[in-house]
Amino acid sequence: MELLDRKTYYRAFQSHDARFDGRVFVGVTSTGIYCRPICPARAPKFENCRFFASAAAAQEAGFRPCLRCRPEIAPDLAFWRGTANTVSRALALIAEGALDEDEAGVEALAERLGVGGRQLRRLFKQHLGASPIAVAQTRRVLFAKQLLHDTRLPMAEVAMSAGFGSVRRFNETFRDLFDRPPSALRRKIGVDTSARDGVTLRLAYRPPYDWPGMLAALAARAAPDNEWIEGDVWHRRIEIDGATGTVAVAHLPARNSVAVTIRFPSVKALPVLVARIRRVFDLGADIATIGSHLARDPKLAPLVARRPGLRAPGDWERETIVSGIDDKTPPAWRPWHAYAVQHLRMAGHG
Repeated sequence: MELLDRKTYYRAFQSHDARFDGRVFVGVTSTGIYCRPICPARAPKFENCRFFASAAAAQEAGFRPCLRCRPEIAPDLAFWRGTANTVSRALALIAEGALDEDEAGVEALAERLGVGGRQLRRLFKQHLGASPIAVAQTRRVLFAKQLLHDTRLPMAEVAMSAGFGSVRRFNETFRDLFDRPPSALRRKIGVDTSARDGVTLRLAYRPPYDWPGMLAALAARAAPDNEWIEGDVWHRRIEIDGATGTVAVAHLPARNSVAVTIRFPSVKALPVLVARIRRVFDLGADIATIGSHLARDPKLAPLVARRPGLRAPGDWERETIVSGIDDKTPPAWRPWHAYAVQHLRMAGHG
């Protein structure tokens, strides 16, 4: 799906407007590359630009990721209302490995979501401009690219953690997309380490972010045996399929991101763990839009102004934000209610 409001999006690229980061990607026909709005490169000519709602849509149209602005670290876009709620749930399941590379996987995913396969494909085209398979493949490639840039995992472990069936398939995909082997994208520093030794990744969010508020919310519900906070860093013990490890999350306010350090023996679990951390720390929230909506309520407006960037922590195990409300509340309202509840809790009203 190519976005139609081309002049508005072009102005966002000219001004490197961070508010559009993750919302729109530009494909440059003269170079064959797609970029984020904050790309430091000089803005291309307007007539050479095509605008897309997702990295997958740009990649499906034949563009390859920019090596300077790195689309793989753009903040995720969270969809909250209407039929997009199904897309949001589907993306959460895809991030945790629910979709294989075949079309049968799409049917199984649709069944889990309570819709038909055709309906799910239509919703993905409508909201992301790409098929579920294309979205899954793009996520796989971009996650591998981030591991190549930011870690010293051996190539075989990068391929395995990103969901490639073999190193050969991994190499072929990168040669087709970047016209170079994966090793050419790796920084030439350090020595190889394993996931057991620790992998640190940077995950972006849209500012502002009330980090003390998030830590306070997590501390209030933490089980001491599994979760704890030291200084300004959140820690958790993890167990998946009998294997154990730890994660630690620290704030990087100057970079509008968090630093996630994972120590776990199985590299295949990395995408699942990253997806859960994104969920717990609500990294996909469009917090400016949420704040503007909540501020329409006269009782919430001063609370939102007092704590800009306050987020609703997600649950480690479940797909949905924990909002403390019952199942009778309409699904489209639950996330908004969750943010309102957080502001009221922090203000000491409930």
